[in-house]
Amino acid sequence: MTIFNFVFKRTLKGKFDIFMLLLPPIITAFISVETWLPIPLGFQMYGVILMFLSSKLCKTMMEDREKKVILRISAAPITHLRYLMENLLAYTLILSSINIIVVGIGVLRYGSVTIPPLNMFLLFSVFSATSIGLSIAWYALFKHTETAYSILGGLYISMAMLGGMFWPIEIMPQIIRRIVQILPTYWFALGMRQVVYTGYDGNLFMTIGILLLFSVAFIMVGSRKRLG
Repeated sequence: MTIFNFVFKRTLKGKFDIFMLLLPPIITAFISVETWLPIPLGFQMYGVILMFLSSKLCKTMMEDREKKVILRISAAPITHLRYLMENLLAYTLILSSINIIVVGIGVLRYGSVTIPPLNMFLLFSVFSATSIGLSIAWYALFKHTETAYSILGGLYISMAMLGGMFWPIEIMPQIIRRIVQILPTYWFALGMRQVVYTGYDGNLFMTIGILLLFSVAFIMVGSRKRLG
């Protein structure tokens, strides 16, 4: 069994695990409260759900480190890079599958004009990769899983608020708007506006590229501290 298959088997080991993985995204997709954007509130908040799902998935890698699983794996002909990349690929595929379901619900419920399927799926999937990288980088800073996981909630909510997921970024002072550009949540919120308003403040694909750079940077930072 490859690491990729093992990750799938461990993450989706029972119906309850699958149910709990799908429940928050599906509930979010049905939140139809109108806001400052012509798109349901649930889809604006979905980025927060992706960050929390990513932290839950990547938590297993932290637990592997605590249980010395990686040390046992290292005795086999499996490199640290292969272990990391197969985990990342599995997590990204899981979240991308969830994204398809959420976007599908959005199109059926609100229509393809309100929820442009291709651009929305692209933005969600790239931000999924960014969230996975962020979680790996965060867990690499700690020795204990529960310590890192307990702080993540406040960190992600703060990032979402500062990044403009919960309210228009335009209401913030200009200096704050410049500073928060270092947060991936800012670029997700900007990407959401670009999906809705074609040509809004730059190009969507440039925003996607910046989020991909965040992904690479976070993964490099997180992988420098070998999980074993």
